Amino acid sequence: MVEDVFNGLDNNVEDGGSDSDASLPSNPIQTPNDSEDDDLDVQASTSLGPRNRRPPVSHNDYVSGSELDNDDLHNLATYTQAEDPKTYAEAENQDVWRTAMDQEMESIKSNNTWELATLPAGSNAIGVKWIFKTKYNEKGEIEKHKARLVAKGYTQKHGIDYNEVFAPVARWDTIRTILALAAKESWNVFQLDVKSAFLHGDLAEDIYVEQPLGYQMGNKNSVYKLKKALYGLKQAPRAWYSKIEGYFNDEKFEKCPHEHTLFVKYDRYGKILIVSLYVDDLICTGNDLHMIQAFKESMKKRFAMTDLGKMKYFLGVEVIQSKEGIFINQHKYAVEILKRFGMEHCNEVCSPIVPGSKLVKNENESAADAREYKQMVGSLMYLLATRPDLAFSVCLVARFMDRPTELHVTAVKRIMRYLKGTLADGIMYSHNSDEAKLVGWSV
Repeated sequence: MVEDVFNGLDNNVEDGGSDSDASLPSNPIQTPNDSEDDDLDVQASTSLGPRNRRPPVSHNDYVSGSELDNDDLHNLATYTQAEDPKTYAEAENQDVWRTAMDQEMESIKSNNTWELATLPAGSNAIGVKWIFKTKYNEKGEIEKHKARLVAKGYTQKHGIDYNEVFAPVARWDTIRTILALAAKESWNVFQLDVKSAFLHGDLAEDIYVEQPLGYQMGNKNSVYKLKKALYGLKQAPRAWYSKIEGYFNDEKFEKCPHEHTLFVKYDRYGKILIVSLYVDDLICTGNDLHMIQAFKESMKKRFAMTDLGKMKYFLGVEVIQSKEGIFINQHKYAVEILKRFGMEHCNEVCSPIVPGSKLVKNENESAADAREYKQMVGSLMYLLATRPDLAFSVCLVARFMDRPTELHVTAVKRIMRYLKGTLADGIMYSHNSDEAKLVGWSV
């Protein structure tokens, strides 16, 4: 059964009976004040009946989260903005960032990533820089301050400093399929994080980098020769994937031929373990907790790992696991979008697009800001991971990114107004005992 699943990869207004003739003034020549008084009389004599609201049919495929227990709703995140340092000079005098940089340098040292050397004649040393980022959990609370030493990979030359660079990552189709299967079978889904994952990748080329600010050693002409990959190098993602793929092969996992980041392991007793990889984030599930625990212990022996427990927050998506099933949404990310584009106080609408409206390319109308338009549409595109109700409208406005007009911008803002009223909506994968059946797919 499991193999089949993965291989199949308007408004009623009631008049109050007012007489229109009675509202006409006796004087045929109206002054402005008379006209305003007449309008007020008409409004006062008109009563509005209750509006009958019916949710769109498309809303039947997802839930708002109101059905969940209060204990589960604590996972819904809030948005908090932080001011992260942009340069080493801004961070060096702050204790939290100095500690974060010390931890990064310790990870590099303990992993035997480089060695101090003299730059050979004819070779170029690649520059490095510090990147600072405050990490938040699914509640919007500060989880940690992260400092990352990154190589300036844009100075690398193809054929000299690197060759192959492609590395696969998990698709959301795969992740949703795993969650749907886990919900149906009442399996728990766990999450793991590899610390400084790219530092584990082995390099085939001779790469030299400059010494980082604040941590210079030896004379000023000394550089570091890399033994393993460093973040920012063009070949770093591929080197890490080759490393983790080798681990899965050693542990007798089977790689899915259609999704190279999906690995499945069976044993002779019918137990199964499913692992999906997205760079340095892993999710795993299966029908045996002992098998899952053994996998975690094995990973910790090979790599520096953080066991995050049950999957709660993955790639910007909040995940709530309950006895009813698995609920996913992007509440925190949706709030960030509205905040970024100044739509957090906008009025709500009941549909993402005006029914019957058609958007066309108009060369005669003045063009809008194409850069901001692309940013808005691109931000909305990632929401489609948990919001299928937005798929049609977002893909429609995405057709006009080359030369958008104010009409197209208005259409995007309507989507955001609809989003404002449906921030907590998402997809619910329910537990059921029926046989898993593939009913459709798209390419």
